[in-house]
Amino acid sequence: MTPQAIARLILEQSKRAHVGHIGSALSIADIIASLYGGVMNLPAADDPERDRLVLSKGHAVLAVYAALYLKGWLSEAQLNTFCADGSLLGVHPERELLGIDFSTGSLGQGLSLAAGAALAARLQQSSRRIFAVLSDAECNEGSLWEAVMFAAHHQLANLVAIVDLNGQQALDYTANVLDLSPMVARWQAFGWEAREVDGHDAEQLTATLNNLDTRSGPPHVLIAKTTFGKGVSYMENQIKWHYFPMSDAEYEQAIAEISQR
Repeated sequence: MTPQAIARLILEQSKRAHVGHIGSALSIADIIASLYGGVMNLPAADDPERDRLVLSKGHAVLAVYAALYLKGWLSEAQLNTFCADGSLLGVHPERELLGIDFSTGSLGQGLSLAAGAALAARLQQSSRRIFAVLSDAECNEGSLWEAVMFAAHHQLANLVAIVDLNGQQALDYTANVLDLSPMVARWQAFGWEAREVDGHDAEQLTATLNNLDTRSGPPHVLIAKTTFGKGVSYMENQIKWHYFPMSDAEYEQAIAEISQR
């Protein structure tokens, strides 16, 4: 599973369905490739001891659908129902779909779900880990910081958050809305083991995640520096691609550029 394969599927499906949220999904393609390709223990989609993923930035779920397809958990026919009437593959994830553990979409709430799941695993004496992919804009939400404090208080070492630090949100750049830098120091101040990584280096992400102590100590967070719309020149760091769909010409250019990543 490669970031390029995930990115191509993101472009193909968003163009077929004529929907947006393309830049947000491209931003986490490397993160999702790392999680599903070399980090998460996923013997089967319904194995009770499998690791769990909470995609807190649910609007980027097309990257996860692509990973589920590449793992063979979604058929091509199912993938091609993305955003169709009656499909379980919507713009935000629904837990009724095999391979999706948590329904998300209300930003700022995913880490609370993940912290609860991590505590549940401990109470059940399970070795499963919980991974939560967050947006940096979500860190504007007070509910997120309540979950941060809860997880640190309970020393949920089996909880790993990954913040997609792409620097923008729906209507503006994050620093203009509410600047939370320096992000690593902020999480450390709340009692988390925090480190900064290149969010587009899948090998570094995989190595870092695989070397975390998820059995004892504090919860972990990776501040993943990313580029919104990564790999498509006209989308990178452009606010409008939070929502806009692609024209035919834009799609052809995007596919050509992603193929060269």
